Amino acid sequence: MGWLWAIIVGFVLGLIAKAVIPGKQHSPLWLTTIFGMLGAIAGNAIARAVGVEATRGIDWWRHVFQLVAAIIIVGVGDAAYMAVRGNRRRERA
Repeated sequence: MGWLWAIIVGFVLGLIAKAVIPGKQHSPLWLTTIFGMLGAIAGNAIARAVGVEATRGIDWWRHVFQLVAAIIIVGVGDAAYMAVRGNRRRERA
């Protein structure tokens, strides 16, 4: 159940990050989900380092850290994906 939950959270975070980032992102949905999962992991680590890993009720700060990390990772990851994908297209031509 832990992996399923991680995939769902990664999917949602990745989609929100794609919606927040201006312009069009070209990475496929499966890669966006992985980027969202990495954002959740990074956000949890940052929240733990700051000291807000677990609070009573909803952990709003942890979710904010996760979302910000996902936005950064989706943006950087999409740029890397396009750099690799663009190079492959030029080699084929």
